Amino acid sequence: MFNPFKRESSLDPAIKKRVPPGQTLTGKWPVLHFGSVPRIDLAKWKLNVYGLVEQPIEWSWDQFLALPKVERTNDIHCVTRWSRLDNHWEGVPISYVLDVVKPTPEAKFVVAHSERNFTANLPIEALQDDDVMLAYKHDGETLSPDHGYPVRLVVPKKYFWKSAKWLIGLEFRSNDKLGFWEELGYHNDADPWKEQRYWGD
Repeated sequence: MFNPFKRESSLDPAIKKRVPPGQTLTGKWPVLHFGSVPRIDLAKWKLNVYGLVEQPIEWSWDQFLALPKVERTNDIHCVTRWSRLDNHWEGVPISYVLDVVKPTPEAKFVVAHSERNFTANLPIEALQDDDVMLAYKHDGETLSPDHGYPVRLVVPKKYFWKSAKWLIGLEFRSNDKLGFWEELGYHNDADPWKEQRYWGD
């Protein structure tokens, strides 16, 4: 197990290769968001998948929990320069969702919609990666409200603001539409290995 307080210069080379430029390892999971944490009533929660798809769908919480699930372990990287390795997630694979709704050929982008009108945008290719999922557990525990309860999108290959908390919808579109943080100057592509933190990077 790595020591998060160890200087990066003395990290095991295999660990160091997993840390993008400009990042520092942490063993904790820092809490970062804008505004207050929404209070979710699971009896009213719905996940809507719509837009340029052949089969739009809406799942209640009970229906969502009944969907096929996977467990995956990956690293996450925040634009604020921390990285956390070996996160264990449990949730619904995005591949299952795509198989159900069947995006049309015109669908090139996806906007993740969250509580409090937060959004995050992605090209559909980023959503199609094998490690992308709709997670409801992290390291064996139900997601806390601070970290996106009851469901968050997890897109490990992007800076973590693209992994939208408090997810309530996925909208498939032909054109891109900047999300909440992107409109405030965060980089649209958000590749940690290229340090695409802000516009101009």
